[in-house]
Amino acid sequence: MAGAIRNCAGGIVFYEDEVFLLMSDRGEWVMPKGVIRSCNRSNDVALWRVEDEAGIHAEIIGIAGNTRYDFFSESRGRDISNRIQWFAMRALDKSFHVSYDQGFLNGSYYPVDKAREMLTYEGDKPLLDEAYKIYKKSLTA
Repeated sequence: MAGAIRNCAGGIVFYEDEVFLLMSDRGEWVMPKGVIRSCNRSNDVALWRVEDEAGIHAEIIGIAGNTRYDFFSESRGRDISNRIQWFAMRALDKSFHVSYDQGFLNGSYYPVDKAREMLTYEGDKPLLDEAYKIYKKSLTA
């Protein structure tokens, strides 16, 4: 069967010197993200997923980069390729609410160095570094 490409968007959310991570239902430490449906814009989807999955009100401060995850979907019976555009974000306050009903097991703000070690996917680490640079630069602008 042919594979499917899904365009996605996500947020790397900072508050002070901490970044928000979620633990997925598979025990993976990830950042909020989701599929872009119909004619939604990637930045709108990223903000919506951050609010929906983590209960965080944030603003976009820059584009952190892109990643791609390829995997076989048992439920769909085919290969899937998620192409994700990531946005660096600043939370308006430190409040959050993990969406347990979406299958997340945990989540919180973590110091950037600790979060970098916690991230499950190697490809997310340089994204976190780039987003943190954008965040730090935004504080002095």
